[in-house]
Amino acid sequence: MLLQALVWFGIGLAPTASAAGVLAPTPPMGWNDWAHYQCRIDSHVILDNARALVKSGLAARGYDTVTIDDCWMRKQRDSHGNLQTNRHKFPQGMHAVANSIHALGLKFGIYEDAGYATCGGFAGSGVPNGGGAPHFLEDARLFASWGVDYLKLDGCNVYAAKGESALAAYRAAYRAESEALKQVGRPIVFSESAPAYFQGQPQWYDVLSWVRGYGQLWREGSDIEIFDPRRPHRSRWASVMWNYEYNLQLGRFQKPGNWNDSDFIIGGDRGLTLAETRSQLALWSMMSAPLILSSNLNRLSAASIRILGNRAVLAVDQDPLGQMATLLRRSPAQDVLMKPLRGGRYAVAVLNRSTAPLQVLLRPRTLGFSSGTCRFASVDLWTGARRSGAQDLAARIGAHDTQIWTIQPSAACGVPARMGVITRILPNVAHNDRTAEAYTRCLAAPGAVDKCTDSAAQRWRVLPSGALRSGGQCLAQVGHRARLGACVTSALQRWRYTLPGNLINRSTHECLTGRASGALTVQTCGHNIASQVWSVPASMRDRRAAQ
Repeated sequence: MLLQALVWFGIGLAPTASAAGVLAPTPPMGWNDWAHYQCRIDSHVILDNARALVKSGLAARGYDTVTIDDCWMRKQRDSHGNLQTNRHKFPQGMHAVANSIHALGLKFGIYEDAGYATCGGFAGSGVPNGGGAPHFLEDARLFASWGVDYLKLDGCNVYAAKGESALAAYRAAYRAESEALKQVGRPIVFSESAPAYFQGQPQWYDVLSWVRGYGQLWREGSDIEIFDPRRPHRSRWASVMWNYEYNLQLGRFQKPGNWNDSDFIIGGDRGLTLAETRSQLALWSMMSAPLILSSNLNRLSAASIRILGNRAVLAVDQDPLGQMATLLRRSPAQDVLMKPLRGGRYAVAVLNRSTAPLQVLLRPRTLGFSSGTCRFASVDLWTGARRSGAQDLAARIGAHDTQIWTIQPSAACGVPARMGVITRILPNVAHNDRTAEAYTRCLAAPGAVDKCTDSAAQRWRVLPSGALRSGGQCLAQVGHRARLGACVTSALQRWRYTLPGNLINRSTHECLTGRASGALTVQTCGHNIASQVWSVPASMRDRRAAQ
């Protein structure tokens, strides 16, 4: 366990082993009913959207799994303890629905809950309220008999016995489901919701550390905002930005076969403009997030379908390296992201979160290339426009839009430096203030934690030695302070990064600590203390290709 918890800065990068034989080696794609329909579902709604997935061409682009969410079952099990399908909604039963979905060339997903009842109050798989035997194995066998390919296990109403912590109860439940799925003789992708029930609490990082061993993807935070037919034109953009923000900080937990799930793609549905639809798809793809549509597919415009089916952007999401993007720069108006792709290419994206157009110009040095002779071939993934021998990426980006390119650097460029912003999150953000500015702070030279402004003092390089350099100086521990000084060969200037997100000094074994006041100190390491948890730039090197 120590080896898993305390490793060098490479933690969270793509593994060196082959992904062959791994369930979900790339982020799952498909459709789920919840964010648009909630409990307003029946066999007609599900199959109508499944056919629309095929007819629109989106299935052929990779959106290949149709998942039924909550409210498909009855509230009580039958006299033998079996789950009962709601026959008013699904008169032919769930096996017939699965067969119809499979006949379309699609995969079939189902929803259940790790508690005694689902979030909607229907029969769950977990330990009954008050104690008793759970139903994970018999339910998993039932799902396998129906031909289920994907299981989403929610986390409402998880029973904790007297003296048992919620953390232990959740772990036991998700471990039991994982073991059950291994016994049913059918490969079923396992989507876990456990982390979302601990977001903002210290235990969040514990859950994020153990879900990786049980399933293939996990919801780690707030739900995306659902469609409200009573207010169909209400903007849902703030919800997209919030889910992007909390997910972006968790790249260290992800690798092929293990995916951070920032929730549904609602782009194309009411509540998002076309620019915002482009942003959600681009940002989710830069994060290698699952792409699960949740809308009325029959109501998507042709323009929305073109965006959601953009092969080049989807290829960024599905790239086999499976690495999340690094945040290179952040200001109140924009984020600059970069992500390594197979074959020595990179994806670069710029988000304009402001309400005014933004003119951007990115040069090789901005992207971490140090050579003055660096050139690259670039492709604008929205227009398909290509440039060769370019020395910059330039665009005018509209409000709430995101520009995305791929680049192929010339040999003269070398490998980009490991660089970007180092952020710390602020827990327990008020629901009405879920913004990047409220959620994150940036580490700034000469030794403070402040609002992210894209100043030169907030741009860092992570050196191979573990040193953190800004403006030609390195961050060192001096007593209980963290200060910049000339870069020297000293363990006091070397830091190691752990899975929970600690930056630990190699000499004193104490943790970099960003106090609420903004002061930067080095203190005794605690367990998941918010002021000691950091998101650090990832390496841009394709480690698997180097083997």
